[in-house]
Amino acid sequence: MSPSQTPPSPPASDPSRPLAGKCALVTGSTSGIGLGVARALAAQGADVVLNGFGPPDAIAKAQDEIRESFGVSTAYSAADMSDEDAIAKMFEMITEGGTRRLDILVNNAGVQHVAPIEAFPPEKWSQILAINLTAAFHTIRLALPSMRTNGYGRIINVASAHGLVASPFKSAYVAAKHGLLGLTKTVALETAEADITCNAICPGYVFTPLVEAQIDGQAKAHGISREAVVRDVLLAQQPNKRFASVDEIGALAAFLCGPLSGSITGAALPVDGGWTAH
Repeated sequence: MSPSQTPPSPPASDPSRPLAGKCALVTGSTSGIGLGVARALAAQGADVVLNGFGPPDAIAKAQDEIRESFGVSTAYSAADMSDEDAIAKMFEMITEGGTRRLDILVNNAGVQHVAPIEAFPPEKWSQILAINLTAAFHTIRLALPSMRTNGYGRIINVASAHGLVASPFKSAYVAAKHGLLGLTKTVALETAEADITCNAICPGYVFTPLVEAQIDGQAKAHGISREAVVRDVLLAQQPNKRFASVDEIGALAAFLCGPLSGSITGAALPVDGGWTAH
């Protein structure tokens, strides 16, 4: 190893809590995948900052549950991820002018709209690109100074199987997720000599409350059973014919944020039941 190279961070003293002492921001984490990732990081000892929208009581309850279950500190920001100034203020809150650290960034916030491209509302295109792609640019550029100072950083961009393949009627979402993979690779190259990694997780369908609502809606629209919707509509492209769980995504994210993942960077990791193996 040359003198200019940074050695890997030593493992935490408690192997069951390898992220103890680290601070993680997870965007879009008041429910669904983001909340599952936040819980997985907290279970390994990380303090977590939640971000997103939702009923204040539900958000406070999620914070309390994480603190009580895992013995870590929590914070919350309602920053709108389509607003560059709001993102900057969130980072000021997290780092408090440089007195606190940020070691882990998970870009999970995202929105979707489905329509043929000739009927796709331009304002929806702009919104999806802003939240699903441009927000990650802003969070990464603001997170890297702290990570470089700390000598440790883990960045995860929650992309999608649609970052690897396309589907009709999802032009903005597919474009944003493909762009997110390009951003992931670029950041990985720029940080390769530091103990900072940047990877993308590419889920297929994950079972969340939003997906559960889609099942009921599709069943009514098509006049078929819930089971038929799951197998023949939503999971038509997934060979394993089952949803990924939030816990599966969280477990992968937690590993990628740990000290033993330092040689994994610039990767797009599918969690899609074989969808993109076609």
